[in-house]
Amino acid sequence: MPSPASSTAVLRPDLALAVQEYDAQADIAGHIAQRVLPVFESALQSAQFARIPIEALLQNPSIDRAPGAAYNRGDWKYCSDNFATKEYGQEEPVDDREARIQSRYFDAEAISAQRAQGIVARAAEIRAAAALFNAVTFTAHAVTNEWDDLANATPIEDVEAAVRRVWAACGLWPNALVIDRSVFRNLRNCKEVIDRVNSAGAGNRTVPSDVTAAMLAAVFDLDEIIVAGSPKNTANAAKDVVIAPIWSGEYALVARVARTQDLREPCLGRTIHWGEDGSQIGGVFESYYSDERRSNIIRCRHDVDEKLFYVEAADLLSNITT
Repeated sequence: MPSPASSTAVLRPDLALAVQEYDAQADIAGHIAQRVLPVFESALQSAQFARIPIEALLQNPSIDRAPGAAYNRGDWKYCSDNFATKEYGQEEPVDDREARIQSRYFDAEAISAQRAQGIVARAAEIRAAAALFNAVTFTAHAVTNEWDDLANATPIEDVEAAVRRVWAACGLWPNALVIDRSVFRNLRNCKEVIDRVNSAGAGNRTVPSDVTAAMLAAVFDLDEIIVAGSPKNTANAAKDVVIAPIWSGEYALVARVARTQDLREPCLGRTIHWGEDGSQIGGVFESYYSDERRSNIIRCRHDVDEKLFYVEAADLLSNITT
């Protein structure tokens, strides 16, 4: 791996291991950005690339050939698109005196690394949610009965309508439904969903707590349900904490999510990652010493671009929660 440009910063793989082993990372486990926008490793920090338009993928020319005549030849134009990764990072000072005082209770460096990575990962999650649960980028289709109207909601019909709109727009069948955990919990209690699950179980009684994401995927005839679970604080730093979901319960996204590393695969989008400057997905850890602060500075950073390729490959449902 290339060394960072700074001569004083050193890589800290030991902190990466400490973060991975720490149970408090349950917060990051609720992040879904890189499941909805899978990672593509790029050798370039920025570049233009050719994107095949949907209409070119679905051409249906005549391919009849008369004896002695030439074969039909394709005639299509590609679209120019581009990406540019951006560096994101967070530093946490570990004061020498405080670290020694607290050493019998916890490892200050490990805690600082967990905090830094949590901030970096949460920021990536917020960027992805803002791009995807976006009624400007996508035409939002309001459901008639909110999905927390447990007796009257028709989420199966709503999702099926969204699936067919995606297919009509781009010829691709969606494979995922993206929702916040509060919406997932409502769906488990929805009468229409419970009835469908009971029917699939040949009449066996099902209680909401039995309904898993995999069972919901089967109900909606999709490969997976991607459930977000991480919160954010919407208050200013000096104010009392105000907890809110990163992925709004007002929306649900039906989408075609990438399944391969092939950049030519038609899909909603990807997380472009550039690692030539030492970046790693999830954040690379570094540290350097600050004499004026008498502190060891722990840094977590990564270089990414959350890039949408085909907005036609997704359908945004709104009015999901009352």
